[in-house]
Amino acid sequence: MNYTQDTIDELNLLARYNLDTTLAGLKVHSSSASPATVAAAQRLHSKGLTTQADGGYLTTIGHEAAEMAQTLFNLLNPV
Repeated sequence: MNYTQDTIDELNLLARYNLDTTLAGLKVHSSSASPATVAAAQRLHSKGLTTQADGGYLTTIGHEAAEMAQTLFNLLNPV
C-alpha cells in the first residue's frame, strides 16, 4: 500500500486543524491556495470530514481523522 499524492494532500490539510477547539476552522482560498490544497479540501468535504468544500469545520469523524493524521505525523517526526 502506498499513499497517493491526493491522500498526502488531504493528510496535510487535516494536520492544519486546531484540535484544541471546535470553534476554529480553516478557510481554503482558491485565489491563494495551491490547486492541490483546494482539491484536497473539496475531497475532505465530499467524504464528510469537513462542513464546507473550502475547509470549514471538522465533523465528528473529521475530528477523529485529524487526530489520527496529527498523531501519525508526530510519531514519524519526533521533536
